[in-house]
Amino acid sequence: MVDVQNLRDHRNIAIQKVGVKGVKYPVIVLDRANGTQHVNATVNMYVNLPHRFKGTHMSRFVEILNRYRGEINIRTFKTILTAIREKLAGESAYMEIHFPYFVEKKAPVSRLRSHMEYQCSFIGENNRHRTDFMVVLTVPVTTVCPCSKEISSGGAHNQRSLVTVRLRFKKFFWIEDVITLVENSASGEVFSLLKRSDEKYVTEQAFENPMFVEDVVRSVAEKLKEESNFTWFSVEAENMESIHNHSAYAYVESINTGY
Repeated sequence: MVDVQNLRDHRNIAIQKVGVKGVKYPVIVLDRANGTQHVNATVNMYVNLPHRFKGTHMSRFVEILNRYRGEINIRTFKTILTAIREKLAGESAYMEIHFPYFVEKKAPVSRLRSHMEYQCSFIGENNRHRTDFMVVLTVPVTTVCPCSKEISSGGAHNQRSLVTVRLRFKKFFWIEDVITLVENSASGEVFSLLKRSDEKYVTEQAFENPMFVEDVVRSVAEKLKEESNFTWFSVEAENMESIHNHSAYAYVESINTGY
């Protein structure tokens, strides 16, 4: 049969990214507590397309995904990117894997166990000369407004905040360690199950540790700078304000020069 994708295109326009997007796929990721964790991921896979070709072979992306379905993790990502580039005959290959990651947490007083969800992504690019790989984590936390606490005769307004960390690194690390680092940089943690004694504890703890959105990103960045494994990072925090019709936002990025 005629390979239409390989026919010549005469418009002389190269395409930087072409492929499949929004592929729902079960994958297995590494889990420090249990060894592995089965997650339902959304996968995007692309290559560049030289100007002379009419199209790429979409089915080959899913073939590669099938080949590595039980081995998708931080350690194997470069291998998968190389396979995409070689199979699709591209100069560059790209892959993004977005998935929910669950960590079992204990409530601070009752010690009841429940699972907390964190949004994670593996994002990578490979060409013939280098591989760029990044892990992205979004961690929900609690913040209490220092200004509100200072000016109020009783109480202070608080909010749920989302802290997103993007990391480039030299060697393997555990997702759980970064989650803990972020949670320790806010007014308090978020839990999926709390009894009244737990609610009292986390509310009072947060009240005693008020933080602006600027404080959160600086606190996370300060801790990440101490980890020489992280060669580059960015931190952004968004506070979903409880008394304003907008969010408060802060962003910082840094090249770690301590390695």
